[in-house]
Amino acid sequence: VRWMMYWIVFALFMTTETFTDLLISWLPFYYEVKMAFVIWLLSPYTRGASLLYRRFVHPTLARREKDIDAFLVRARERSYETALHFGKRGLNLAATAAVQAATKSQGALAGRLRSFSMHDLRSLPEQA
Repeated sequence: VRWMMYWIVFALFMTTETFTDLLISWLPFYYEVKMAFVIWLLSPYTRGASLLYRRFVHPTLARREKDIDAFLVRARERSYETALHFGKRGLNLAATAAVQAATKSQGALAGRLRSFSMHDLRSLPEQA
């Protein structure tokens, strides 16, 4: 549980840090403070990640649990519909490519067969 709390808090920190890094990285000792914060999160003596998780993250997640569940249900339905849509599109493209390849090769094949058949007809003796 302790590691789960750490990784959730660390992921949230990294997400916010990605956006705020451009704005505040010019501050003196920014990287040192950031490193000290990560050590504080990780330390078993300070239990910083557990403190932040219990005080901020868990209450927020508990308040929005129904919204999160509804979002997950919608995402599951939409992903199924999207997979079907792209699957149908892929099959249609493959079928179209196969038909086009068949028609192109059929034209070449018909030309060859026609030349063979005309040659064969010319070689037959004419009947009266």
